[in-house]
Amino acid sequence: MKMATALVMTTSVPPNPEKDKCEAAIQKVLKIESYMKHPLQNKWALWFFKNDKSKTWQANLRLISKFDTVEDFWALYNHIQLSSNLMCGCDYSLFKDGIEPMWEDDRNRRGGRWLITLSKQQRRADLDRFWMETLLCLVGESFNDFSDDVCGAVINVRAKADKIAVWTTDYENKEAITHIGRVYKERLGVPSKVIIGYQSHADTATKSNSSTKNKFVA
Repeated sequence: MKMATALVMTTSVPPNPEKDKCEAAIQKVLKIESYMKHPLQNKWALWFFKNDKSKTWQANLRLISKFDTVEDFWALYNHIQLSSNLMCGCDYSLFKDGIEPMWEDDRNRRGGRWLITLSKQQRRADLDRFWMETLLCLVGESFNDFSDDVCGAVINVRAKADKIAVWTTDYENKEAITHIGRVYKERLGVPSKVIIGYQSHADTATKSNSSTKNKFVA
């Protein structure tokens, strides 16, 4: 018995404090990385509008949440109602933090919007898909050098037709607007023969949508 014990003792691996320390450090790094979030280029705010005629327009608009990481974006999106399930008269708005989803905001005042109109029949088939792609275009900064011109996007759920719009900050910046419109149309998969239009907020505010002329088309 003594000989066997001695044999085991002589063949056991001696402790290596440096190796143990290194492995512990690796495990700590892996644990930290598993909790790390991926930051977005901008911080964004999601707003919700419910048309209660007993309140003012501003009172009907409320901030849902802000986020600045990929993980927090998906957590928020998966927590809220799909656009196609909203009551008619409701809106979602996603805007860069510090920009409110209204024409009067300083960043929006001289701007406009690329507008997509969807029929009632498209609500179930296309609305949620189009809105999701719009959100990904925004948070993913998909418009390259012209992403700074993007203020946000709005989806309007209405009885007659739903609308999705990407808002930009300057309706006179033709280069930025045309690039954004082209990329946006491609990302949505809108057929080339289908025309989408860009309207200035100034024109939209003074005219009905049916009579608002497009400043640009894509």
